[in-house]
Amino acid sequence: MKLSQVLDNPALFRSQAYINGLWCDSSDGKVLDVTDPGNGESIGEMASVGVIESMASVNAAQAAFAQWSRALPQTRGDILRRWHDLLLANKEDLARIMVLEQGKPISEARGEIDYACSFIDFYAEEAKRANIESVTSHLPNAEVELWREPVGVAALITPWNFPCAMITRKAAAALAAGCTVVIHPSAETPFSATALAALAEQSGFPAGVFNVVPGEAPVIVGEWVKDCRVRALSFTGSTEVGRLLYRQSSDTVKHLILELGGLAPFIVFADCDIDVAVDEAVKAKFATSGQDCLGANRILVERAVYQEFCEKFVKRAETLTLGYGLDDPDLGPLMNARAVSKQDEQVQDAVTRGAQLATGGKLKEEGTLLYLPTVLIDVPRDARIMHEETFGPVAAIAPFDNEQEVEEIANATEYGLVAYLHTQSPSRIYRLSRSLQYGMVAVNRTKITGAPIPFGGMKQSGLGREGGRSGMESFMNIKYICRDWS
Repeated sequence: MKLSQVLDNPALFRSQAYINGLWCDSSDGKVLDVTDPGNGESIGEMASVGVIESMASVNAAQAAFAQWSRALPQTRGDILRRWHDLLLANKEDLARIMVLEQGKPISEARGEIDYACSFIDFYAEEAKRANIESVTSHLPNAEVELWREPVGVAALITPWNFPCAMITRKAAAALAAGCTVVIHPSAETPFSATALAALAEQSGFPAGVFNVVPGEAPVIVGEWVKDCRVRALSFTGSTEVGRLLYRQSSDTVKHLILELGGLAPFIVFADCDIDVAVDEAVKAKFATSGQDCLGANRILVERAVYQEFCEKFVKRAETLTLGYGLDDPDLGPLMNARAVSKQDEQVQDAVTRGAQLATGGKLKEEGTLLYLPTVLIDVPRDARIMHEETFGPVAAIAPFDNEQEVEEIANATEYGLVAYLHTQSPSRIYRLSRSLQYGMVAVNRTKITGAPIPFGGMKQSGLGREGGRSGMESFMNIKYICRDWS
């Protein structure tokens, strides 16, 4: 099915880059063939632009920066508000685009559009509050001021698993701060990005303020990391690529916001409500077909309730439906064949090392990307799945005997994005919330993200924060002014 055939608003189907207020093809004629992971069919071709267009986007953003950064914050907020309203008005079409190029169930896609809109709504208001901090002078006869100023051009590199929300979370913060943006979407999900650009164009962003540059990441982003005019770089993706961008950005000393991989522990103590813990573990593991950096990678259960938890979790996993995104199953397809291979490899490795395959462990149908909800129990600590991010619908469950042991297991990783904790003990909640080396801790629940909160991790799960006031400050410099008034 072609993408253009499923849209009520045909203006959202854009197959070109958006640079300096204009839609353009690649100068060398290259295109990306974008396929539907649900059936392998082509949904359309997207321009795959190169060095010329990559540099043109920075030129445009740099030229537009002076005017945009000096605009009244309420002016920036008004344009963001119009963008927000247009996204909501086109919610169903945006969700359909996402299903066809990413595969997630339509209800999840609709939820992502709401989530994406929440960031624009938040930063449309936050734009007015950039300079609210003051310092009392420490010097006689001196007046002290702190100004927050936009850093300049911001490069935003977004992943395929949340192709709308990751753009708005980054772009709304940067635009509210007064930065101009150049956006590189994943080559697997570019149509969501160009649809957002079409709505941004209608919203009234001046030419050059909002640019979307689809194509091959090494070509496009490779130019941005070298360019000293690009003052900030925000990336969501793997830790491996994040390390590369960290090194490549060092020569130009950019502001870096890196939201990288996770290896989330989901910790279940015997004193918790087991039924609630099972429900929340299913959500934490299988949302977005497990293709989520917040996904529960290691489910660690106190031995006293281990058997009960495993039995209930397996039973719940076996009830989950799997199918084509527009039919709204519980799980959709994985993104590509590489993702399927990774699931197979981790399952085989765990079983070889002594884990028990309780359910799943294979494709629903050969020739598809529909991987069955899979549960491994009694997974040993040396299994690959206990040390590598799975990014798929494979749950690894293992027992523990006491708080000290599970704390050591949970922290024995270079990842530190999110941890989940289920217990009714107030003192244990306090102790582990302190000692778990993670940027976010979810206690007796799974959903914790949202526009007002500072999303991000510790260690090699990233740098900086997205969302909340911290998300806008990531795109701003602090200027200190000290004036003598004697």
